[in-house]
Formats: sequence, C-alpha cells, structure tokens
Amino acid sequence: MTQKPLYILVHPEDNVAIVVNSGGLPPGTEFECGLVLTDFVPQGHKVALADLEEGASIVRYGQVIGTAARPVQRGAWIEESLVLLPDAPDLDTLPLATAVPPDAPALEGYTFDGYRNPDGTVGTKNVLGISISVQCVAGVMDFAIERIKKDLLPKYPNVDDVVALNHTYGCGVAINAPGAAVPIRTLQNLARNPNLGGAVMVVGLGCEKLQPERLLPAGVEPSIVTLQDERHQGFGDMVASILEMADRRLAQLNERRREICPASDLVVGLQCGGSDAFSGVTANPAVGYAADLLVRAGATVMFSEVTEVRDAIHLLTPRAIDEETGRGLIREMRWYDDYLQVGSADRSANPTPGNKKGGLANVVEKALGSIAKSGTSPIAGVLSPGERATRKGLLYAATPASDFICGTLQLASGCNIEVFTTGRGTPYGLAMAPVIKVATRTELASRWHDLIDVDAGRIATGEATIEDVGWELFRLILEVASGRKQTWADHWGLRNALTLFNPAPVT
Repeated sequence: MTQKPLYILVHPEDNVAIVVNSGGLPPGTEFECGLVLTDFVPQGHKVALADLEEGASIVRYGQVIGTAARPVQRGAWIEESLVLLPDAPDLDTLPLATAVPPDAPALEGYTFDGYRNPDGTVGTKNVLGISISVQCVAGVMDFAIERIKKDLLPKYPNVDDVVALNHTYGCGVAINAPGAAVPIRTLQNLARNPNLGGAVMVVGLGCEKLQPERLLPAGVEPSIVTLQDERHQGFGDMVASILEMADRRLAQLNERRREICPASDLVVGLQCGGSDAFSGVTANPAVGYAADLLVRAGATVMFSEVTEVRDAIHLLTPRAIDEETGRGLIREMRWYDDYLQVGSADRSANPTPGNKKGGLANVVEKALGSIAKSGTSPIAGVLSPGERATRKGLLYAATPASDFICGTLQLASGCNIEVFTTGRGTPYGLAMAPVIKVATRTELASRWHDLIDVDAGRIATGEATIEDVGWELFRLILEVASGRKQTWADHWGLRNALTLFNPAPVT
C-alpha cells in the first residue's frame, strides 16, 4: 500500500517540517494542507513551509536552528548548506531555576529483580570485573580472561560474565595534571559499578605511573596482582595468580541472588547515537516520557553529551532545581567550550556525515532533538565526567558526545542499565550493563529486526503515541533489569571497548 505524503511539524511556530515517507518524496507531491514540493526531499529532511528571505530565521522545535543562506521558496528542500549556524547561547545571561517543573505524582509499586550490594546499590547483572592499572598488561589480561571463561566460569552458574576493564591509560601520561583527575576517577568508579558486585580487583605491571593502589576505594582490602612481582617465574605464574584471585571472587559472586527491589534502585543512562531528524520527534521524546516515569518512581536517570546539549542549554537551566544546579550546568558547558578551544575545534565539528544524511543540518538542530531524552522533570544534579551519582532524580552527567566515551563515563557514574536511541543504526553495546536500543524509524527497526529492541518510528506514522512507547520502554527497562528479557546486544554479545576521556597531556 502506498503511504500518503506525510510531514511532521513539531511546533506551531516552526517554518519547516520533516518528510516522513520512506525513500523521500518527489517534486510535485501535494500534502493534504495544500503544500506542494518544488524539490525532491529525502526522508527526514526539511521542507520550507513558507517563503524565506536570505538571512531569515529557520525555526524548528520553536527555536531558531539557523538562518537562510539564500532565499528559499515554499515547498523547497532545505538542505544542509542553506542553514547558516547561529551563535551559541551566551552562558553569562542564562536564567537559573526560573521554571522549575512541579514534582509529578509519585509512581509507586513498580519493582525489578536485582542484585543488592553491601553499599546499598543494586546490580542488574552479576559480573566479575577485573581492572588493569596500565595498558601494558592488557594482553596478559585478555589471555587470562579467556582462561577464566573456559576453566572457571562454568563452575559458577550464577555469574553472568567476566569482564576486563581494559583501557589505554596508566603510564606515559601527566599523572598529576588537573585533567588527569578525569580518567583516574573514571577508572576508580568503573570498578565500583553496581553490576560488578562491590569488590575491586586490579592487575598491574609494577612500574606504571598509575599505581594499582590508587584504583582501590578507601577501606577496601587489597586484591592486586602485580606482574613484575619477583615471585612470578614466567608468564604461566602471572596467569595463575590472576586465575587464583578471580576464583575467589567468582565464588563470592556465585552466592548472589536476585531479590525484589524498588524501581528507585535503577540508575539509567540515556544516550543517542547515529541520530537523525526523527530522533527529536519519536525515540527521544518517548525516552523522555519513560525518564519522567522513572523519576516519578524514585530512580536515578542520567542524560549526557555536552556538545549535543550546549546549543539547547537555555532550555535546561530554567529547569534546574536550584541556582547552584543551574550554575553546575553552566560550569560543564564552559569547561567544554574551553576544552574545544584549546584543541582548535568548535561545536561545528558535530554533527557527523551520517547525522546530516539523516536530515540534521547542524549541531543546534541536533541538540534540540537530543535534550528531548531528558523529559520534563526538574534537573536535580550535575556530574562532572566520571563522577559517581549519589542522589536520585534527573541528573546531567557531563560527557563528550562520542558514544563509547559517553557509555564508559555513564558506567563510572553508576548506571546499571542504559537506553540508546538511534536513527541511522549502530550495533553499540556494553559488557557491564544491558543496552536497550530504540529506533527512531520503523524502517530501521524492520531492517535491523534482530538489533533493535523498541520501534519508536510508529509515532511518526500515528500508529502509536509518545505516551504509548514511553510506557512500553518503562516496562521493558524493568524486565531487562530483572533478567527476564535480554536485549539484542546482549543476545549477540556485542560490546564496545571501554574508552576513557583523557583531557590531560600525554608525555
């Protein structure tokens, strides 16, 4: 059946809309409202709803996403080169806590089956994690992990997996530079992720700048294997020491059992990657609706990605629960502005070629769609990169927009489950936490039927509402967190490498 021509208008003040139809629409296509296309317009790309003069504001989401580089006729395709990037919001004039949303009614009675930890956190998986203090030992660690999975893990059926917390840090770095605090606290907090059960084990070399002891929380009994230890007579001894340490910890983890936990024990990370113009109207608003439900249930919800928030920060600081939190948002935006400037880069480096092919003209349009993941709840706190979450509610966890760096930092902040929206598609996954994939388009969900967990594209065609998909996602989060349902990424064992954010010099 041929689908009638459809477009999506997000806000009544918008002077552009995006084409819904798969494959795009040819010139001469007429919509029910009488709009006639003068150009071919690809799916997800913008069509002018009115004549625009050169320099006129181009408005989507009720916000200016750019100015017209030349006159544009009603019905024309507004492709990327026609949209000139506007200035970013001035950080010195932002309103703080001026429109704090009222607390929504509590959502009670929702639970999941999780692994309760001694520190009160709750895991959604039961994973043995072994940290390394320096990249030099990563090869040995990988070899040992294979042996652990083959020789030890079968003896402990209640343990889900064994994961090496490998990274490229630890030596040849300016260990005491201010920026080094970011990768070091990230490594410290990764080992404390709720899904790892609370014990920290480290494999080190011995001569590295980042000594293994720095990765152990205060008061924790040392559990360290040092490869340069003189008692190791060759490679076999090193591996045997790692296996001995792992065996003791596996026995402890095997005693863990799932128990009924309130939804308030969830720490949910929200991310988007391979975004397109549908992200801000289907998947991200649905995730935002689910985020509001989670906050009402008392959970912790984190949204991130500084460069995909920076151009919409003026819409977020008014939602900060107080002025201090608003200033925290500004602090993280300013820090990243300075970081980009030092690297002779700016926000125009985002979006990606795939984002543009999916209809996103610039980072302003991308940011306005990205923040839809945050829903409508008050912003209760701000985390610097790699900081651990210590409070409930909606938090802004500052990270780069890079999917794998963002995921690593959210794990360090304590997320025990992640929700990831995508329009172009990505097989992204994490070993330490389940990742629920939400597609912005039904076309992608159908084509990637064994990689996508939720189809939010139904919103674009009117087959479902944002509320419908939001509730579907909320319930799926509880099922996945309980181990009753498996994400496709976990089904296939897809996992991206942990990737540290290191703004400090490498010596």
